Amino acid sequence: MAQTYPPTLSPTMSTTCHDEPYEPAIDFNIMVIVAAILCAFVCALGLNSTLQCVFRCALTEPVHWVASRRLNSGLKKKEMVALPTSVYANSGSPSSSPSSASGCAICLMDFKDGDNIRVLPKCNHRFHVVCIDKWLLSHSSCPTCRHRLKSSDCMPPLEIATA
Repeated sequence: MAQTYPPTLSPTMSTTCHDEPYEPAIDFNIMVIVAAILCAFVCALGLNSTLQCVFRCALTEPVHWVASRRLNSGLKKKEMVALPTSVYANSGSPSSSPSSASGCAICLMDFKDGDNIRVLPKCNHRFHVVCIDKWLLSHSSCPTCRHRLKSSDCMPPLEIATA
């Protein structure tokens, strides 16, 4: 009897059908959709964080900043003129202490004999009248120690001022 072999396929024949297109394991369209959703989620988180920061900064910090700015907004002209002034006279003693600085902290110039100086109440810091008056028009504190000059502390009563 003749031996029969199983039929073999020729290299031109294949067992798969070429009628259906080849589809990858993960559909490309699904990957694009997932990437778009992920990107939108990250953008939404970033926008949320930005808006929270803006609202927090816009609603709370300016209120405190404006309040502190109003407290240090400058003296009125009458209050400023009521501060004591004097004429600088060098004592001539070479042993004067360094704590009694003989210069204006605003313009950094030493006081000369005959200079008009203004002494701030409580802290007793001294400045040229021109220098400190410019400062006090926009600030109500000492430029050296930042001690606040309250309007009640700066202006003497009317009876004393007119006498």
